[in-house]
Amino acid sequence: MDLTGLVLGALGLAVGGFLKGAVGAGAPLIAVPLLALLYDVPLAVAIFTIPSLLSNAWQGWAYRAYQHSATFVWTLGLSASVGAILGSFLLAWLPGEALMGTLALIVFLYIGFRLHRPDWVLARAQATRLAVPAGLAAGVMQGAGGISAPVSITFLNAMRLERGEFIATISVFFAMMSVVQVPTLAALGIMTPDRAALSLLGCVPLFGAMPLGAWVGARVSKQVFDRLILWLLAAIALRLLWVALP
Repeated sequence: MDLTGLVLGALGLAVGGFLKGAVGAGAPLIAVPLLALLYDVPLAVAIFTIPSLLSNAWQGWAYRAYQHSATFVWTLGLSASVGAILGSFLLAWLPGEALMGTLALIVFLYIGFRLHRPDWVLARAQATRLAVPAGLAAGVMQGAGGISAPVSITFLNAMRLERGEFIATISVFFAMMSVVQVPTLAALGIMTPDRAALSLLGCVPLFGAMPLGAWVGARVSKQVFDRLILWLLAAIALRLLWVALP
């Protein structure tokens, strides 16, 4: 890994940390596609796994008082853990071009849903019934491409959760996926000692940017912030799709 790659990778993780601090989620939406552009999807997923585990474990603990239903949170998280294992096997078996194309498609689907269905509200009773399939689908996406947002963030956003409950839920969800993803990636040979060291190093820019994100997030309109994220995601997804096409 050259110096330019290290700098750009650290920048992607810092931007991800900024988003994490501002809205409680979104870090992999920026960091993983950028790392995948620089190297490949397996390396990107491996590098982001440990920062994801540690940052979400911390936020899950810090916001534990905001959990509305522990049953819902843990059902969603356990289902996602199973899905992450399945997705990790897809990560090991699928060709790189297919993974990049899939990742681009996932991001485009997420953008499309956010633009065309902004007012849809999912009732809590319905969300509880959908927790297992939603968790499984999000876990597969996380394991295979490092991004579960098209299911996880959309699912929780549709419930119109308050910020505290959203962070409490999504953090446990991400942390539980990462707990099973790290040993699974190691067993598959994707998480090597060198990549684990880079992943630990990636915690520095991610954690370093989280306080700034929290400060800005409290002062900037969420609508404006979301639109900026969508434009950035669209540019990254287009680049991923360009690389994936023959």
